[in-house]
Amino acid sequence: MTQTLQLDGATRVLAIVGDPIAQVKSPAGVSAALQQQGRNAILVPSHVSPANLDAYVKGISLAGNLDGIIVTVPHKFAMFAQCSSTSDRARRLGAVNVMRRNADGSWHGDMCDGAGYVAAMREAGCQPEGKRALLVGAGGAGSAIALALLENGVSQLAIHDADTSRRDQLIARLSAGFPGQLAIGSNDPSGFAIAINASPTGMQASDPLPIDAGKLNGSMFVGDVITAPAVTPLIENARALGCQTVVGGDMFAAVRELMLDFLLAQGPLAR
Repeated sequence: MTQTLQLDGATRVLAIVGDPIAQVKSPAGVSAALQQQGRNAILVPSHVSPANLDAYVKGISLAGNLDGIIVTVPHKFAMFAQCSSTSDRARRLGAVNVMRRNADGSWHGDMCDGAGYVAAMREAGCQPEGKRALLVGAGGAGSAIALALLENGVSQLAIHDADTSRRDQLIARLSAGFPGQLAIGSNDPSGFAIAINASPTGMQASDPLPIDAGKLNGSMFVGDVITAPAVTPLIENARALGCQTVVGGDMFAAVRELMLDFLLAQGPLAR
């Protein structure tokens, strides 16, 4: 049964900001979840280019009924700078994916992509402890997943990104806390028990595979963060080989719960 959302002059507003934005699934689901928990609030999409991000945040922050911002590609690093305070893991990564108001109207940020992704992996049957993992993509989501995999006990993490400067910066940042466990990777998953694509490659039908599917085998666990298409060609190839998999929608469901917990714990939406 479809639930009718409450929407009136007293409705509190949250925004999800990205570029592009049409692929996001969260506005309806987060709005419904907020209202199921008794909040008269909705989440609305905002398509904002990197060049306009600073002006957008300054402008929208003037709205007295704006209580939260969810952040997606490519703004997770840039929005960190808009926060006057953050969680420890967001500060460690220099990135945020969700923000709520402080008492003075400024923003407090968190980054729960990694915790959500590992939760989805465990739900799909993958326990990361002691396993070697390959991660493709060192952007905002990739950085968060890298930290979460290390915190959840992978024995080694190899990171591959076409932007070698970004890859090296992530390896250097995480190596301080996990010495000897990080390495430079490639698109070759040979020898790894876990292979995850955290890059945008696969969103377009013309994209190459982010991971060499010819070197996958059925004992590997394969993941993707992309939500559209729901099942990427990488995941199709992995499933054809009998691999356990997790898709972007699985990650989104787990991350959504963590974001809601964050938004409702303190700030204007808390009770």
